[in-house]
Amino acid sequence: MFKLTVCLLTFNSARLLHEVLPPLVTVADEFIVVDSGSTDKTLDICHDYGLTIHHHPYSMHGAQMRHATELSSYDWVLCMDSDEILDAETVEFILALKAGSEPEANHAWRISRYWHVLGEEVRTIYPVSSPDYPVRLFNRIQARFNDRPVDDKVEGNLQTAKIPGRVRHDTFYSLHEVFNKLNGYTTRLVKYQNIRPSIARGVISAIGAFFKWYLFSGAWRQGKVGAVTGLYATLYSFLKYFKAWYAHNTKQGAVMEKHTDSRQV
Repeated sequence: MFKLTVCLLTFNSARLLHEVLPPLVTVADEFIVVDSGSTDKTLDICHDYGLTIHHHPYSMHGAQMRHATELSSYDWVLCMDSDEILDAETVEFILALKAGSEPEANHAWRISRYWHVLGEEVRTIYPVSSPDYPVRLFNRIQARFNDRPVDDKVEGNLQTAKIPGRVRHDTFYSLHEVFNKLNGYTTRLVKYQNIRPSIARGVISAIGAFFKWYLFSGAWRQGKVGAVTGLYATLYSFLKYFKAWYAHNTKQGAVMEKHTDSRQV
């Protein structure tokens, strides 16, 4: 038998918390909530469940998760986002796992995560297929979240297994949320990764994404939701190159202006 800390990240998460929290409370021996500045009823709901909230400014998802695991009293952690809902089969597996002997430190488990967009389950959401299987239950001494600006993951010398069941990832719940995340993700990607500044490359990438993530994936069969996921993939593929191009030219213009000013002096 071993103890498990649940680490949950929140930010204006009231929409789903009454579905997210009960299964997590069931498996938790300790519960760490790290909030990055919620202004809705998130904090009130967490207090209703008797949870202590730790406030921490958000930089990147991986850094936020690492902060949460550092607050844990136990080495074994289950790291979740506030739009991921465990089903009964997943909960039963985790409880049975905890009741057995403590695993080797290099063992880890992946959740079976099924993506929902605008309330409907989808087969793909750029750049992943659904379900995907991220590592979420692991020994914090052996592994940690990396610093990728988008699509971060747990890294370490691990032997992983898949948890049965279905974890509902109820993300992109409105059209506003789709475009908000599209803008945020592409901006972070350009800021922290070396993206080639090229509009032409962006156009080519967008065309390829449209065919791969809308036509070939079968997303077109899902009507308006498929159109949204196809558009998301297309715009994401274009914007990361366009924003890199824009930032590069803005920087070059500033350098030239500074050089011109210095010559005039």
